[in-house]
Amino acid sequence: MINIHQKTLDDLEFDTVQSQLSEHCITNMGKESALSVIPFSDTEILKRELAYTNEYVSSFDNDNRIPNHGFEALTKEIKLLNIENTYLEVHSLQKIVSTSLTVNTILKFFEKFKEYYPSLYKLSNPIEHNTSIIEQVDFVVDRFGDIKDNASPALAILRKSISGLRTKINTSFSSALNKYHNLEYLDDIRESVIENKRVLAVKSMYRRKVKGAIMGGSKTGSIVYIEPETTLNYSRELNNLEYEEKEEVIKILKELTNYIRLFLPLLNQYQAFLIKIDVISAKAKYARSMNAILPEISEKRSMYLRDAYHPLLYLTNTENEEETFPQTISLADDSRIIVISGPNAGGKSITLKTVGLLQVMLQSGILIPVHERSQVCLFDRVLSDIGDNQSIENHLSTYSYRLKQMNYFLRKCNKNTLFLIDEFGTGSDPELGGALAESFLEVFYDRKAFGIITTHYSNLKLLANELPYMRNANMLFNERTLEPIYKLVIGQAGSSFTFEVAQKNGIPYSLINKAKKKIERGKVRFDATIAKLQKQRSKLEQTERSLKENEKKKLTEAEKLEGINQKVQKKLESYQELYDSNQRLIYLGQKVNDLAERFQNNNKKRELMAELFRLVQIENSKRKKVSAKQKRAEKAKETQIKKEAEKKIEVIRKKKKAAKKKEQEKPVPPKPVLKIGDRVRMHDGRAIGSIDDIEKGKARVNYGLFTTNVSVDLLELVEVKK
Repeated sequence: MINIHQKTLDDLEFDTVQSQLSEHCITNMGKESALSVIPFSDTEILKRELAYTNEYVSSFDNDNRIPNHGFEALTKEIKLLNIENTYLEVHSLQKIVSTSLTVNTILKFFEKFKEYYPSLYKLSNPIEHNTSIIEQVDFVVDRFGDIKDNASPALAILRKSISGLRTKINTSFSSALNKYHNLEYLDDIRESVIENKRVLAVKSMYRRKVKGAIMGGSKTGSIVYIEPETTLNYSRELNNLEYEEKEEVIKILKELTNYIRLFLPLLNQYQAFLIKIDVISAKAKYARSMNAILPEISEKRSMYLRDAYHPLLYLTNTENEEETFPQTISLADDSRIIVISGPNAGGKSITLKTVGLLQVMLQSGILIPVHERSQVCLFDRVLSDIGDNQSIENHLSTYSYRLKQMNYFLRKCNKNTLFLIDEFGTGSDPELGGALAESFLEVFYDRKAFGIITTHYSNLKLLANELPYMRNANMLFNERTLEPIYKLVIGQAGSSFTFEVAQKNGIPYSLINKAKKKIERGKVRFDATIAKLQKQRSKLEQTERSLKENEKKKLTEAEKLEGINQKVQKKLESYQELYDSNQRLIYLGQKVNDLAERFQNNNKKRELMAELFRLVQIENSKRKKVSAKQKRAEKAKETQIKKEAEKKIEVIRKKKKAAKKKEQEKPVPPKPVLKIGDRVRMHDGRAIGSIDDIEKGKARVNYGLFTTNVSVDLLELVEVKK
């Protein structure tokens, strides 16, 4: 049973990993789920989760790309379906249909490519492929989001009656319009629209002669808007029918909602599945951003991390175009505990955190940035004591807090535990604190726990040298400049370079010498010996680096090819995005085309405007709302890009002008005078002929088989007549 304490997750900054992971999700519910990702408690579930992510990563590099899984949350719809006598609006029905289509597409895909994605297929297999909801909604709602006329017999009759009444209204209005226009009662504009009704624009002086209801007037009072009496009667009847139509639509929606209510468990399952796919997709994208892989998981107690990067540091440095130094470290039954020593700012703590964070990420189902030949094992617990941890609220000093942590370690530490302790033993008297730390370390060693500690204490370095299954390690430093090389070396303790660093920072040698006399001679000699060995190790490392440079040159071509491959991949992605965008525009174009055809057939302007407005509303509901702040940021970014482009264009223009000016300044050689008998050819030709005659700026050139007249300006001299 895996159980990793929240304190360990906080020490290793796992919350930052969760936050970065959530940024790769494309749905809000997916983001929420990603923020709650924690280590799995069951080993089998963990292995499945890692397989899901690894298979999704593989989809980026083959032609069988997993379909889009984006969806709108059905939280509101599911709540309404849980309440009796409620009904779903058309927009909600369309969301449910969209979600069903998305899930069914993904299910079909995994069924088709189950050999490529066996784990993801197993994940999707229990979910029912169902088109009943889609078919039922399509029977009632058309693609424009309107209730179809044949959704029920009653609605069909009502719509037919409404259509007939509208025809009568138009006919009666046209009759009244012609009548009163002939009587010259109407203004020049003749008619207008008020409250979505056609009205006559009657001159104010004739308002009593026109029968009907006054709907308003112009600002000047010269025009009175009147709905004709015959039209008014039809309009009242139309209002009654439209009310009945609305009631019938609600009745249809209620029946449809009651049908969908039967599929409530399936809709919950659909939504949960898409959230799951969103998180898996985010893990895959996150893995790709740092070249992470799924290493071999060993059933034995053995860990070998080759070229392991700290994920957060790697991503930050990549963004800032800075180099990140990988580490190689291994833990096994014959080297269970590693004691890392050496001066501060050499990378000891980062190495320790790298191992801890990679372990926690892996046990949370996230791939890790290591070499493909790395090997890992799983731990029941990961215990950590990193940082100062001084508690003001609990009035605990650093050392008191660390003792409390060690007490927790003693209770929980066993052979299935990985412990990580930074600056082990600090916070108290060096002699006493070091002795107590040594006792703790011996207990952890006896319990066969795996662990990594960093320390400056010589007694812990000696203990690691004495015990057979414990190893010393140090971070390499340049022996001349004392600058860190950020490379971990197993098998040798590191010197703190106390006096060397002091001397480098300008402390007088006499004072350093006095300090040396104040401490035990044996300790100085021990530290000096370690420092000497480290210097020798550094020289060996330099030799090794020079040998590896040749190997790196050989890999340059491979890297270039990889770069070209990445560019091709990016182009493919951009083409896919362009294709999706064009498909959406084509779909919108089809909608508008259908509306245009319908308008051509029935010439109903108001109906056309209403349907166009509804179409715009539907499309806008799908768009993401962008805040004013985001718009300003995007505009600022576009302006910046435009300025940079203009600067580059200006530089190119200046170069072109300079080149042109240089070309113009070149002395033009005098043009030779052509004479009869000279051998010539045209500027843009290859054939050579001789001049037979020259007259009025034109020359007759003899090419042997034929002669031709050519302007002298178009000829260039090849050979002067001898």
